[in-house]
Amino acid sequence: MISPMTEKTPAHRGQARGRSLSQRIYTLLKTMIENGRIKGGERVMETQVAKAFSVSRSPARAALIDLRNDGLLMEIDGGQGYTIVSAIASPRPGELAVLDSLRLDTTRQWEHMYTELEKEIAMRVLFGSVQINEQTLGEHFGVSRTVTRDVLARMNGVGLVVKDRAGHWHAHKVTPERIGHLYELRWILEPQALLQAYPLMPAGEVERAREQTVNVLSRSPIASAEFDRVEVHLHSTLLSFCPNLEILAALERTQLLFVPTRYLTDPLLAIPMELIEDALKEHLHILQCLLEGQPEKAAQYLVDHLKVAQGRWLQRFEIAARVADLKMPNYLSVSRA
Repeated sequence: MISPMTEKTPAHRGQARGRSLSQRIYTLLKTMIENGRIKGGERVMETQVAKAFSVSRSPARAALIDLRNDGLLMEIDGGQGYTIVSAIASPRPGELAVLDSLRLDTTRQWEHMYTELEKEIAMRVLFGSVQINEQTLGEHFGVSRTVTRDVLARMNGVGLVVKDRAGHWHAHKVTPERIGHLYELRWILEPQALLQAYPLMPAGEVERAREQTVNVLSRSPIASAEFDRVEVHLHSTLLSFCPNLEILAALERTQLLFVPTRYLTDPLLAIPMELIEDALKEHLHILQCLLEGQPEKAAQYLVDHLKVAQGRWLQRFEIAARVADLKMPNYLSVSRA
């Protein structure tokens, strides 16, 4: 659970931003200052840092501000950058510090951001609708607006967030009625997708799904990532062989239902472990029917599984009802839309 960033200490930033790009830049520059690689009296500038580390100016700016707040830099009037504060004095004060080029790996930055934001939204919508501030979101994670928009677009594609006519992003409150409608859509369409996909499934794919399910069921406690992989294998991978792309597109809009399974250790999103084990046993019944060449029977078991799963999902509302207060991160606000 993320709290608004009210402190300025590095330890707090580590909790609030996790593995953000700006935090990595902060750590690199702080280390350079402390070991004398760059010295007191030398200057660093936002554009220089961005170029040296092959990042956008937003995370570079955030890192420099944090270093200033921690007393390692002093801002120079007139937009001339920052002076390094260190007991190790430079023989050339006022000159730009020499920063070796170092390309930070940002290719998966959006994935880290997606995971944290997805979990945060999944918790919030149990209580009410929220609006996402695109600019503040990017600054919080130290990423460019391009990355921020890509993440939000991906979430829009699976029905987690929507964009209004004014260009604002919202995540609407989930209600028992909405969850019921989403599950109803799945138990109408998913069995049909399974029947159409069955003749086209590659040899061994169903057996792999069964073995994976058995392996996960044998562990205690069951890890979120392992359960999520089992869910994806049955409800996504096997169904992906369905030739009716319109059915698959409609099912994609119900992915909100599967978000909490990725966070089984979260006190708000988790459900009792025995119910997770029950779900896995239901998976095995479906897969066994497919292995025995009985797709129609598997489709009926799938309907039964989805109807029971709806009841398991609804238990999260009972848990949320007992929570008195949940602080909101700075990039979210109560939505009136």
